[in-house]
Amino acid sequence: MTDDSPPLTCSDDTQQITVQLPCRLVQRIERYARSHDNTITGVVIEALDTYLRGGKAE
Repeated sequence: MTDDSPPLTCSDDTQQITVQLPCRLVQRIERYARSHDNTITGVVIEALDTYLRGGKAE
């Protein structure tokens, strides 16, 4: 898979995106977020960051 789109530039520290996820995955994320005193957004950010850095989730 190649991405020939131009690099993204942000005028802010964050950028909003919309992602369609399977309902069962969202349910798992919600449960995880609640049990770890986090938000869905926080869990998704941490998971993506960990994955893209080549790390392993705890």
